[in-house]
Amino acid sequence: MINPLAGEVAVTIDGIPHRAKLTLGALAALEAELDEGTLITLVERFESGHYRGRDVLALIVAGLRGGGWRGQADDLLSADIAGGPVGAATVAAQLLARAFAPPS
Repeated sequence: MINPLAGEVAVTIDGIPHRAKLTLGALAALEAELDEGTLITLVERFESGHYRGRDVLALIVAGLRGGGWRGQADDLLSADIAGGPVGAATVAAQLLARAFAPPS
């Protein structure tokens, strides 16, 4: 079961549900992978709608790894993510929002 209060997001890949979460380690790995800017610039790109496909892919990979997945980014290049590109972008945006949401 997915717990949004713990920052978790559901993502279905090739018909298999996965738990994704941006842990501190996943965020650090994501930031190291970004070729420009910081996590804040990544958040700003999503907020302004100027994100790139590789931003979406990097966020999903980081979230899946934070959720315990042991795959590689290349594993997702031909994978069917539920909802297609829009579904993938939605998952990526949810991961960012839940990772940086202030505690309630």
